[in-house]
Amino acid sequence: MNAVQKTAPAAAIGSPHWLLCELTYRCPLHCAFCYNPVDFARHEAELSTDDWLRVLREARALGAVQCGFSGGEPLQRKDLETLVAEARALGYYTNLITSGIGLNAERAQRLKQAGLDHVQLSFQDSTREVNDFLSSTRTFDLKREAAALIKANGWPMVMNCVIHRLNIDHIERIIELAIELDAQYLELANVQFYSWAQLNREQLLPTREQLQRAERITRQWRERLGSKMKLIFVVPDYYETRPKKCMNGWGNIFLTIAPDGTALPCHTARMLPGLAFPNVREHGVREIWYESEGFNRYRGTGWMKEPCASCPEKENDYGGCRCQAYMLAQDPAAADPVCDKSPKHAVVAAIVDQAQQQRSIVEAKPLLFRDPKNSKALSGLGTSALP
Repeated sequence: MNAVQKTAPAAAIGSPHWLLCELTYRCPLHCAFCYNPVDFARHEAELSTDDWLRVLREARALGAVQCGFSGGEPLQRKDLETLVAEARALGYYTNLITSGIGLNAERAQRLKQAGLDHVQLSFQDSTREVNDFLSSTRTFDLKREAAALIKANGWPMVMNCVIHRLNIDHIERIIELAIELDAQYLELANVQFYSWAQLNREQLLPTREQLQRAERITRQWRERLGSKMKLIFVVPDYYETRPKKCMNGWGNIFLTIAPDGTALPCHTARMLPGLAFPNVREHGVREIWYESEGFNRYRGTGWMKEPCASCPEKENDYGGCRCQAYMLAQDPAAADPVCDKSPKHAVVAAIVDQAQQQRSIVEAKPLLFRDPKNSKALSGLGTSALP
């Protein structure tokens, strides 16, 4: 494997801590903010059970200690229990990231016997009407049943709700739903604008007033609940003046394996132009992590251009998100335009200003929901051609 840039020897790079196994892009939901690639329908050839078992063993030997099973919907894979059991036997802490659709009592019992440690259950909203609209499915009641199964099997009840313009005003009711379900954790993750969310950005980006109100309500509930439930509120990047350390640093902690076996430093990195990412069908995990062009290109700080190269904060944020830099500045090596030091920060400021003026944007421009037909229609478009 030809490594274009190697910023440090293997000993200095360290090993991955978190292995994210995206088992499939198949999903019964059609969320308008899904982080799966817009062209997911092009990547239908899923890894076999044996391939996944080998990945689990190689990543564990490399030092990975946490393993997440996600998708799409990982419950669509009939071999999920087999993979969970192997991960547990290898010593991983295992996490199922799920919509809950497909989790019945029998399946839950098998996963419990396989040794599953943790389940993160997603809701789209606090009511049946909005939840089912945002996922373009009738699944709210099924999710409530899944929540009951999680509690009955003794797993930590971790609820996730992606927050955006269309549900952010329901933040209090979402928290109340989490209390009703006896959740120990509630993650209120404001949507980050990649993939399907990027297509629907005009409809999904909240106003500043909405965001401030939601933060205020979350703080009040955090004080009221104390240690009974941990509330996590993630602000959308566009309302920050400094970028987040994307994935805790490119190729630093996270290793994502896509359903077709492509190895990625983050789940959206495949969009970046001129960058080859290896496949576990052809290369071992150790070779991929330490030697591949894809994992070394933006590792550390040696690749940086100005203003990042001389910025005293570069070790804190590593220049922000490479995918966001590509989408907003058309250059994956540019400073993340979220940063107010970026020459392209005006692009983000204009998007935020526009969001303050739009009141009925969904009526003027319908949401584009994630489904195979839309994916195939959009597969021929490059990222720069998308809204």
